[in-house]
Amino acid sequence: MAFTLVKKGELEYMTSPLITVPHAFTTRRGGVSRGIYSSLNFRIRSDDEPENVRSNYKIICDELGTTPERLVFSKQVHGDTVRLATSADCHKVLYCTTPYEADGLITREKGLPLVIFIADCIPILLYDPETPAVGAVHAGWRGTVSDIAGKAVAKMRRHFGTKPENIRAAIGQGISFCCFETGPEVPEAVVRLLGRNAAPFIRTRGGGKFMVDLKGINSFLLERTGVLPSNIDVSDECTACLSDKYWSHRVTQGRRGVAGAFIMI
Repeated sequence: MAFTLVKKGELEYMTSPLITVPHAFTTRRGGVSRGIYSSLNFRIRSDDEPENVRSNYKIICDELGTTPERLVFSKQVHGDTVRLATSADCHKVLYCTTPYEADGLITREKGLPLVIFIADCIPILLYDPETPAVGAVHAGWRGTVSDIAGKAVAKMRRHFGTKPENIRAAIGQGISFCCFETGPEVPEAVVRLLGRNAAPFIRTRGGGKFMVDLKGINSFLLERTGVLPSNIDVSDECTACLSDKYWSHRVTQGRRGVAGAFIMI
């Protein structure tokens, strides 16, 4: 299924028709930040003006029907920890120290928006309409080869009784097969994880360089847990190819803001 571009004034974000609760994969467009952070930047640990960042959060929260004080996000470390989020995790003050590290969040609490941050890494939103429950996963290459997507599904199953075949998954914009050039350490890790199933997701470029399909790997890993292929929506947009629309760490060499993937029941 194709992702949908939603425009509300200058605000632009992407949604998946598979997920029928409030959610968004944000673009760079529709915020108030300036300079290298122009314009919809959610990066708190930066030299962007705090009042602009707060305004950006309010813009997307107003659109999703929540408030910045209700948001739950974590210190992302490119790991495989998935945290069971509750209202005690809400960031009542945006500019405060996050006391835990996690690259995945799950919850069944209503009105509790989960957020993960992205600027080339792969965002994955999960929705179980039966429980109901939601999840948000930040899958860089290290998280991908640690199967954080599969661990998020397993944790939803363990804590909520979620059946994988009921999950709707949306894999949003990220650096794609066309642009994710790596050294040998990444394909080697993919082979350790997938064995002979790794071949479709790796291309050799020569000179010790490889191209790796992180979106395809995460889709495969979700299917391996029992998520139905028809219930997985994969964005065809590459953050590096479309760096005017999305934040790309590689294209900007780190001088950038961040996008957010938001979801709540």
